[in-house]
Amino acid sequence: MDNTELVQHKANAHLWINEHYDNLQGLSQNIHSHPETAFNEYHAMACLTQELSQHGFVIEHGICGLPTAFRASFGSGRPAIAFLAEYDALPNLGHACGHNLIATAAVAAACGTITASVALGGQIIVIGTPAEESNGGKIKMLQQGAFNELDAVMMLHPSTCNSATVTTLSCISLDVEFFGKEAHAATHPELGINALDALILSYNALNSARQHFTADARVHGIITSGGQAPNIIPSYSAARFLVRANDKARLKILREQVLNCFKAGAMATGARMEYCWNENEFYDSMLNNTVLATLYRENMAQLGIQVLLEDTDLSFGSSDIGNVSQIVPSIHALVAIAPKNESKHTYNFANYAASEQALSKTLLAATALSMTAIDLLSSIQTLTAVKQELETHI
Repeated sequence: MDNTELVQHKANAHLWINEHYDNLQGLSQNIHSHPETAFNEYHAMACLTQELSQHGFVIEHGICGLPTAFRASFGSGRPAIAFLAEYDALPNLGHACGHNLIATAAVAAACGTITASVALGGQIIVIGTPAEESNGGKIKMLQQGAFNELDAVMMLHPSTCNSATVTTLSCISLDVEFFGKEAHAATHPELGINALDALILSYNALNSARQHFTADARVHGIITSGGQAPNIIPSYSAARFLVRANDKARLKILREQVLNCFKAGAMATGARMEYCWNENEFYDSMLNNTVLATLYRENMAQLGIQVLLEDTDLSFGSSDIGNVSQIVPSIHALVAIAPKNESKHTYNFANYAASEQALSKTLLAATALSMTAIDLLSSIQTLTAVKQELETHI
């Protein structure tokens, strides 16, 4: 393709997003002001699909057996480039991870690519992926084939830095239950088996074991049940923990270390333990595609923003796009909407996610994502390089 034509297609993407700024702002604010937790994102889904349908996208609701998942497509054939939308909120905190911005960016980037898609061919898709914060919506959708027949997937995430790649941790959740025996806590404590003690001992054993974990390990959780009344020896206790490490191999070792701590609590108290590793909600680590990341970085530079290829100082958790990245070339860019020392999953970050400054920065990054999609639509050589990088890792 003539470079002048490519430049014009990218300029058209930038223009479209700028011209629709007010609508996109309304979309983001609407989702932010109606936070919905995992698999309950009916309002967000309705807002997003309504906006996309107005711009010519064909909508499929409730895909993969998930009522709040959707697929919106424009055009046909290949290449097929998908922008991923996340829109679930956190319990009590609302959009403290900025998913209102992620969803808005997906709409903006996809719509910004329409003109180029009409001229160059190919298919532009927005996939609505619920329940990223828990339950792993993308994992379930992956199992149902939602990401088959795609040439690349793209998304961005609000953060405290600008980076074209992200390091995420492999993650699995563990549910643990202890079963003891109730007794009067004052008159006959010797007749009871304290299930809460078993859990507390396990918790403390985990804290003692941390000095032996590798630096990438993260283990954290909550007690979900700890007894009914203070004068009754608790006969039942339960907890949910998340166990994370850099990759599957390290996670396998860490899982055994963690489980031994809970076994010790059971052995010390005589309580019976039951546990379940939630294998169907295993979050894989992110496989960054450096060809995509470099293209995005170059496009951000054209927009006047310097972006790191990788921020080694940044700490990030886990995301189910990691699972997708193992089978489809993927980019998960980060856009700075908050100061470096701010943490996601806080009320402060939720406030940042509602700000106009955050939206402005996010839409600029969405423009770069759209420009990156145009790079793929316009060059079979570039698309081939993106695919070949993935093939070398699998």
